[in-house]
Amino acid sequence: MTDLVQLLLSGMATGAIYALAALGFTLLWQASGTINFAQGEFVMLPAFMMLAFNTMGLPLLVSFAFTCAIAVLVLGWGFKRGIADPLLRFGMMPVVVATLGLSIAIRNGVRAGYSAEAHPFPSLFGDTLIRVAGVTVTSGDIGTLLAALLLVLGTQAWLSRTVTGRAMQAVAQNTESATVLGINVPRMVFYTFAINAVLACAAALLVTPTYLAKFDMGEGLATKAFFAAIIGGFNNSRGALLGGIIVGVSENLAAHYVSAAYKDAVALVIFMLVILFKPQGLLGQKIERKV
Repeated sequence: MTDLVQLLLSGMATGAIYALAALGFTLLWQASGTINFAQGEFVMLPAFMMLAFNTMGLPLLVSFAFTCAIAVLVLGWGFKRGIADPLLRFGMMPVVVATLGLSIAIRNGVRAGYSAEAHPFPSLFGDTLIRVAGVTVTSGDIGTLLAALLLVLGTQAWLSRTVTGRAMQAVAQNTESATVLGINVPRMVFYTFAINAVLACAAALLVTPTYLAKFDMGEGLATKAFFAAIIGGFNNSRGALLGGIIVGVSENLAAHYVSAAYKDAVALVIFMLVILFKPQGLLGQKIERKV
């Protein structure tokens, strides 16, 4: 029983990180119809930025703040103006191809320009062992879980309870109606890209101490985050949290009770089952289109 609880807690910690990246997928899709297949590299690149700042002697949280500012400019505004805005007018496929190319370019650029080796990354919460009722967990798992949940739920609360958040949701639901109501649509869409960049930085801060800073760390993360977004419901931001937790916990349970060789296949199996039996996702809503 104690093993099960430990597996659930560590799986939820990992799943909450998947949820952060998955939330970026859902926000961009809802606000602008963009699918960013470079999302994993949007997590990897801030990890190396923070590592560089930290190597220069800056504290980890200061490095995180500087990285967020750069990410909003480059991964938020730059990505929107350089790729999303010019290509979306031609449909979804050019954006998909462009983000796939961007993913490869960033990954190989970091490998060639920085290093191909894995680098240790400082943990914000440490690795102290905590024993409660026979269950042993690390302070890193607990801190990661709480921080990721706080970020996901805080983002959801901000979207639903603030004027700006409601305006962003109005843009996501109907751009034309939002324009008629006087909402600055381009600004709201930019806010979505900026939030995605900050969430990617937060995911990097939380996941890199475990997975190390390496040029290909975003490849697997992006795939699992995409699966999590589909499982939870691609048009529902709350679904990102549910999907992430399901993927993280299922991976842990499969690795422990079946075989570690099947750990990475679990997300794909769940994804396929959801697509077959509930294509809109567990919390998603059906969208009817007229032709």
